[in-house]
Amino acid sequence: MLTSKPPIRPDDTTLYFDMLEQAADGVVIINQFNHVVFFNTAAEQLWGCSSADVIGKNVNCLVPLEQRPQHDGYINHNRNTGVNRIVGTSREVVFTRTNGDYVAAEMSISTAIIGPDKQRYYMAFLKGVTEESHRRKILDLQNRVFHELSGEASEQDIADMLCAEAEQLVPNSVAALLQVNSEQTLEILSGEGLSRRKIAMLMRITLNETDVVAMSLAPEEARSIVWNTESGNGYESEFLDCWASAITNGAGELIGIFVLYSRNRDKITNWPQKIVRGCVPSCAAIIERGKTRQQLSRLDRYDALTGLLNRNAVTTILRDMTLQPTSNPFALLVLDVDLFQDINNLMGYDKGDALLQTMAQRLTAQCRSNFITGRLGGDDFVVIIPNGDHEIASAFADSLTAAMREPVVINNQELIISLSIGISLYPDDGLEIENILNRAEMAMLEAKKTARKSFRLMGSIVNDDVRARVIIGSALRKALQDSELELFYQPQISIKNNMLYGVEALSRWHHPTLGTIPPSRFIPIAEETAQIEAIGLWSLEKACAQIVEWDKIGLYVPIVSVNLSAAHFSNPTLTEQIVNLLTRYNLSPNRLTIEITEGGMMQQNVETMTTLTALREIGGGLSLDDFGTGFSSLSRISHLPLTEIKIDRSFIINFEKDVSSLIVTEAAINIGKRLGVHVVTEGVEDTFQETRLRSMGCDVMQGYLFARPMPPTDLLQWVQTRPSFTS
Repeated sequence: MLTSKPPIRPDDTTLYFDMLEQAADGVVIINQFNHVVFFNTAAEQLWGCSSADVIGKNVNCLVPLEQRPQHDGYINHNRNTGVNRIVGTSREVVFTRTNGDYVAAEMSISTAIIGPDKQRYYMAFLKGVTEESHRRKILDLQNRVFHELSGEASEQDIADMLCAEAEQLVPNSVAALLQVNSEQTLEILSGEGLSRRKIAMLMRITLNETDVVAMSLAPEEARSIVWNTESGNGYESEFLDCWASAITNGAGELIGIFVLYSRNRDKITNWPQKIVRGCVPSCAAIIERGKTRQQLSRLDRYDALTGLLNRNAVTTILRDMTLQPTSNPFALLVLDVDLFQDINNLMGYDKGDALLQTMAQRLTAQCRSNFITGRLGGDDFVVIIPNGDHEIASAFADSLTAAMREPVVINNQELIISLSIGISLYPDDGLEIENILNRAEMAMLEAKKTARKSFRLMGSIVNDDVRARVIIGSALRKALQDSELELFYQPQISIKNNMLYGVEALSRWHHPTLGTIPPSRFIPIAEETAQIEAIGLWSLEKACAQIVEWDKIGLYVPIVSVNLSAAHFSNPTLTEQIVNLLTRYNLSPNRLTIEITEGGMMQQNVETMTTLTALREIGGGLSLDDFGTGFSSLSRISHLPLTEIKIDRSFIINFEKDVSSLIVTEAAINIGKRLGVHVVTEGVEDTFQETRLRSMGCDVMQGYLFARPMPPTDLLQWVQTRPSFTS
């Protein structure tokens, strides 16, 4: 081995050497042979060794092991070329102390030609920055993780990145992020450096309650879970130490473990444990983001109440089945719980939900593993039988009907539940998904009409009326999505001053291929297919928006009446929805009147009466439509919070020929006056009817004599042509 010449230390330079020796920063000087010729006290403290152990040795003994073979080449390149990549610069370096610890320092290097031989010496100044360096790197790592979490990168990729960075901070280590699943076992989210044997060992671990409590109180207790020297197993341990920390979510629940395994033989400081703790918040964010995505994915596919597939997921599966190159036939069953609304009204919606959960469990138990089950909404369920035909579907419907006869105990009360089932077959009953679903729904409605507790196949229903209902029902669902419906408005005239009292909003539908479909045709189908509620809410929204538009152009319409079905009044959120609409459009409640038919109003269950009362309390109008056709008693009507009654047009039409109609109409007007509400007569078509109604003291008239229902843009022109309105 080459020996270096002793350093030249003239007396007048002793002072400078003493100063370097006592410098707060480490100082290392090497000669032309790259041997260490000066190593001060601060350097000894940084490396954990004495100058006697270093002086005279190649400087590569101070650098990390993996860099030593190339180190002389870096220095000699500078000597030979004068190209300075490190001289005169400051950079961070990491090296190993004699005890195995890793130290970070800021290093700057200078060079000079010294001595009579004009040899080039290098001097390095090193300032220990281990703690600050690790803090900065941990913060940088956390920022990188949270930046990636805000993007599209997968949790797997982000976890791999975090583990790789942690391994760089603690060389000769292997990092792993473990997730605790619902069975209290460990899943490896990231751990590329782990051997198969180590992975198998970790996946065999099952946490008990004591483990969970211990890690919740002291996160470092995770080390005892994941550290296993494997002594006695006949294997040599691949790791010599480890540091670990439990990971909890915001609620304090254990969700994972982050661990650093070490192959270092010497015990080092507690910096690796600090690094582990610094990584824990990032690990928690990664795991929570993954769980949130899983939950959102589940909510997107599964019904929250029953755990079955939702309508969107069922539709997607059906589409996939029909788009296969060799599409196999299947049977589709739509099941509806008979008299379910009565159960809701009698026992409350929470008990109704409990019943639906029980029905879902029974349904799942009856289905084979390859059957597909879902909930379409409300009390409607669906079953898809791959390769199912007429016989298979009928046999399953029979067995399902029998299984549902077992009593269900809800609120300590036994209920006997039955199903009405409709069946359609692919491809016999159609090729389009919506057609197949709608045909099964229509078959179910036929079963419910003709004989509850039974099933019907679409193929057995051949009359034209049912087929037309199927077509219209399917088209109506699409019409709501594509905004094909519109509102027309028919004026109502005040008898007292011949001024505009208000308008009634009436739904109109013109289909691109089916043409104009009258409300008398599509409204009953909307009620049968449970689409009437969506139409009603759409009407409310459009009417409120239209009032605002009329106000903007200077057309004041005092009241707009909107028809709602009885189904709306069973919805406990109806009043809240109306209040939200009025608030959004900044409208006074008295600008809106809700119409409900006499038959619907007479269903005086608790939910309906509560909703009716709430509507009146907020200041909205409430009209009893088709008065005189529902055979309701006066005593029941007197308890309703009405603002008006509307006499059905069937009485007005027969004025000239039927004295009874005159008598009934006059009696109805007198009833309205006694109740203190406005009386509106609809269907007024000639002056004879108008004259008689005026003489009877009717308050408001509506009919073709004054105006037909018209688009909202035509109302201003109509008002301007009425002399009494513009005078």
